[in-house]
Amino acid sequence: MAKIYTGENIKEGIRILADFMKEAKYTVVLTGAGMDTESNIPDFRSQDGLWRKMDPRLVASIDTFEENYSLFRDFYSERIKRLKDVKPHEGHYVLADFEKRGIIKCIATQNVSDLHRMAGNDKVYELHGNIRKIRCNYCNHKAELEDFLNREKCANCGRDALRPEVVLFGEALPMDEWLWAEEDIRKSDLIIVIGTSLEVAPVNQLPMLTRGKRVLINMEDVDIYYDFDLKLNG
Repeated sequence: MAKIYTGENIKEGIRILADFMKEAKYTVVLTGAGMDTESNIPDFRSQDGLWRKMDPRLVASIDTFEENYSLFRDFYSERIKRLKDVKPHEGHYVLADFEKRGIIKCIATQNVSDLHRMAGNDKVYELHGNIRKIRCNYCNHKAELEDFLNREKCANCGRDALRPEVVLFGEALPMDEWLWAEEDIRKSDLIIVIGTSLEVAPVNQLPMLTRGKRVLINMEDVDIYYDFDLKLNG
């Protein structure tokens, strides 16, 4: 069972993590919504998270897209507008620097904000898609953010079906991104999980795939069915 480092003891835990990273030959990072909160993007399942205030199945689902497109479009338009002035924070830039220096090999993320790439990370697996990219749900024609925000129809097929390229409830994860992330995590001898409750399947299965060490960095502890070697909370 991992020892949890928090508060006054957090620096000791950070030193242990630094030793893990120095020893590791293949480190992979997995990030969730908690990674983006310092960029003023609310997370989902913490005490003040977005999903505590609304049922995602009412808006962020393929059923709502098909049955109440206006509600779906209004919800995602508001989310996109809130991202207009959002920038990566220091933690994003640290991870980008780690990749450039070869300290980490890649990032697999549940986040749709694109902040890892904006900070300079190159090898990013977007497991839940990218909210800044727009396509037609039916013909897959690419569109601009402004087309979606301006309530325009698809320029290719003419249908009222533009949407962000995010994974909705009721949809499968992008297979290529998933397989690439899975391959890298199986190679890893260290996985660092940052800012996720690990409640969402199948992403919560990914840390199990490494044969190496597992580290959790999160505001709160998580009740999960496999052990971490180190936990930094708070």
